[in-house]
Amino acid sequence: MNALRRVIAHLDIDAFYASVELQRHPEARGRPLVVAGTGPRSVVTTASYEARRYGIDSAMPAARARALCPDAIFIAPDFAAYRAKSREVWDIVRASFETVGQAGIDEAYLDVSSLDRPLPALRELVVAVRERTALQISVGVGPSRLVAKTASSAFKPAAFVAMGREQAAAHFAGHAVRLLQGVGPKTAERLAAVGVETVGDLQSANPTLLARRFGERQALALHTRAHFHDDSPVETSRVAKSRSSELTFPADVSDQARLEQTLVELALELGDGLRTRQRRARTIAVKVRLDDWTTVTRARTLPYFTDESATIAATALELLRAYAPPRPVRLLGVRVASFDDESKGAPAGSEGSQLALHL
Repeated sequence: MNALRRVIAHLDIDAFYASVELQRHPEARGRPLVVAGTGPRSVVTTASYEARRYGIDSAMPAARARALCPDAIFIAPDFAAYRAKSREVWDIVRASFETVGQAGIDEAYLDVSSLDRPLPALRELVVAVRERTALQISVGVGPSRLVAKTASSAFKPAAFVAMGREQAAAHFAGHAVRLLQGVGPKTAERLAAVGVETVGDLQSANPTLLARRFGERQALALHTRAHFHDDSPVETSRVAKSRSSELTFPADVSDQARLEQTLVELALELGDGLRTRQRRARTIAVKVRLDDWTTVTRARTLPYFTDESATIAATALELLRAYAPPRPVRLLGVRVASFDDESKGAPAGSEGSQLALHL
């Protein structure tokens, strides 16, 4: 085996939430199924492939999804069930492969460079997962995470695609730049403004023009990504740098007592999670989104670590009262960060408060 060869696989469970719900509701099989909350502001968590034919997709307002397909079956999400099923899948994967970097509840990267015949091993894994969990995995394989994920995403469901970097650059040249990871709608709009709409356009774009529009660093990153150059490693452990809990109200809330009660409930949930994971935090923050979509975050760093719900709640309440929302509140959240198992880069005992506006 070539010691310099790098082989990365991206595994993605097809329509994960919808697939789990179809196992629990077999009567919905073959029909459009949408997993979404019931509130007036709820959004689509996921949709079955039958529902996607109607233009329904993740993060779409549930009301819009109902308008697109009134006959679809709508089911409220059950995240405890999804977490349990996710563990089943990734336990099977980890039992067969050494370097597994989970990137989400339904996707992971594998570094299979050490295997002489990685593709047969991955095919066997797909069969094992399907037989033991009844879930289908799409697989993309390439010399990098970028190629692997792009391949699995572009060819799913039930994808099994292996590509080299040059193959990916040629194959996806005619696709919209939004195909590339890290190119969101706003970046795509800015690229379109200078005549760059496809991956191929970005590959051949004038570097000087890109640098003027985006700055040298981002321009280089975009150009590199368009040619599918990527040497990022598969990270086998991902320790959360923060944990948060938030709630979007069905209707905007002006009542301070209700806001404070909600904040306490969110703090209790976070404290329970910290104790379950045996972690303590020093930084506590509140997030407030007003009815005009102004989003405000206030944070305070304590001189000690804590996992006590009462401490988190008390600090969050102080921050909320100090801010005193000037308009009705659309969303409220609490976040904890600066955990005791992280490296101690900040000076002990530091305390501060900050206000961030996102308009």
